[in-house]
Amino acid sequence: MRKILLSLAVLLMAASAANAQNVKYNQYGVAVESDVLDAESQDGFLVIESPKSDYKIWFDNRIQFDAGAFFGAPEWADPIGNGVSIRRARFAIKAQVDKNWYGEFDMDLADGLVELKDAIVRYTGVKDLELQVGNFKENFSIQRNSSSRYLMFLERPMVCSALAPSRHLGFNAKYDNPFLWLSAGFFAQEGAGAEEITNVQDNNKDFGRGISFKDNTGYAATAKIVLRPLCKLDNASLHIGAAYSYRTTLLHSATGEWGTYRASARNSTSINRKKYLDTNNLKGYDHNNLWTVELAGHWGGFRYEGAYIGDNVVLKDDTDPASITTMNFGGWYVQAGYLLFGGKQRYDSKGAKYTRAERGQKWGDLELCARYEFCDLNAPEKNVFGGAAEAYTVGLNWWVTNNVRMQLNYQYNNNDRYANGKNKLFVGLDDAGKPTKDYAKVVAPAGKAGVDYSMVALRFEVDF
Repeated sequence: MRKILLSLAVLLMAASAANAQNVKYNQYGVAVESDVLDAESQDGFLVIESPKSDYKIWFDNRIQFDAGAFFGAPEWADPIGNGVSIRRARFAIKAQVDKNWYGEFDMDLADGLVELKDAIVRYTGVKDLELQVGNFKENFSIQRNSSSRYLMFLERPMVCSALAPSRHLGFNAKYDNPFLWLSAGFFAQEGAGAEEITNVQDNNKDFGRGISFKDNTGYAATAKIVLRPLCKLDNASLHIGAAYSYRTTLLHSATGEWGTYRASARNSTSINRKKYLDTNNLKGYDHNNLWTVELAGHWGGFRYEGAYIGDNVVLKDDTDPASITTMNFGGWYVQAGYLLFGGKQRYDSKGAKYTRAERGQKWGDLELCARYEFCDLNAPEKNVFGGAAEAYTVGLNWWVTNNVRMQLNYQYNNNDRYANGKNKLFVGLDDAGKPTKDYAKVVAPAGKAGVDYSMVALRFEVDF
């Protein structure tokens, strides 16, 4: 009997030792659960996931190389330099850590500096509901929220660049079913780079500025609704959207520009760095009301999209609180594209936006596109002249593979006499025949002044 008990004790000790050897610990000495993962390429993206659980992690990177040439500007205009650039060099890691929790980190290295794009913590444990916090795009404009890798043209329309909000730190709740899409969020400052972070810290340290409902500073609130009447069709979509955003002075504003409002935009190109449209800093800024309506859809290989964005800016005089000045800016665009060789457009119902097209041939597909856009940052009744501009663009997109795309754009830009880049750019000739930056001195008749020019631009893109 004693031998039997001794043998059992030895077996138990051996089993315990073997089990202890199977236990794994992290760098902090905590026992952890381990799982064997599978790695594979999914449409050219490296994905590592568990065959037994919901864990999944993947890389989402992007390189965009642009080249642009400009011609046709008046002889008296400021010269526009041709050039090339790395428009985006993105590195992102995304992870579904379990059934309900998702995390994402995304940065851009295109300017030789690290710029934070997305930093997201997301919960999806309630059916049709998504809650997230972090730094991410506000759900306002379909064009702004569309991924840059799938834009119909090289750049978004001027009115989106000037007025539509982009990424900010905040919280957002989204409800989504096939027919109805709703989003509401509360946001603070940009969390992009060193300049914005320094401004936030200086505003806090030197002036005690922060998110304040009493002072009406430091925050924005944005809501959007989208209806999709054709949600039951597989090869078509109809997107009817509207959004509103209430905005105040945000904490990433430079300390010397606190309490001012500014809207500006380039002519839908990143290589020409001149911002012809620019209101400059408008003092006494209290808040602004942004709103948009948008209509988009697709049928087979054809896709269209249009939107109007309006901006009502409210200024107050600190010495006379009863003195209120309001002004309105705005603009719109319409665009359409067609896949010429049997491809199909795709709608991302979760994001309420359009995504990668399905190619019609083994060698890819060609998409022919056209766009008209207009942006007006003038408020003549308030003596504010930030300039107005329109642009006509035609494009040809070659969807080579799931990961490679090439884009060719021709664009004609028509800027008005007020589009002088904060009085830094020539807009016409005075009565002595000399170039002038003062729109009041331009002798050309209405509709003839301002810098008009053409652009040809090319993009090579790879996603991996």
